[in-house]
Amino acid sequence: MSIKRKRRFHAEVATSSLSDIMFFLLLFFLIISTLANPNVIKMTLPKAKSNEKTNKQLISLSVTEDKHFYIDKKPVVFEELESTLMNKIGADKSQTVVVRIPFNLQVQDLVDVLQIGVKNNLKFVIATSPK
Repeated sequence: MSIKRKRRFHAEVATSSLSDIMFFLLLFFLIISTLANPNVIKMTLPKAKSNEKTNKQLISLSVTEDKHFYIDKKPVVFEELESTLMNKIGADKSQTVVVRIPFNLQVQDLVDVLQIGVKNNLKFVIATSPK
């Protein structure tokens, strides 16, 4: 005579701690991703919806569609742009340079101008028009 059990053994996987593990993994990767700083061009971008005015003395760097460069409305050749800009700034590197560039120029033209600021550790701001 064999005795039969009414309960059968069912395999279980405890999943209560998996949500905690996933939370800690997510937190870990978020913290690590914010610490990773890729090589980017650092610049302050103003919002196009509002106009912010400042009392600071600004240096204007304008680029036309024909790729002519102007520092405070004085024409400058691109090869002399860095030296002229550094002479204009002088010892006070806390001054902000406002870059006015047309929207239809290539990104490479903007990057060429901004590399001067990165190389000399200057603050660049891109001027925008309000919407």
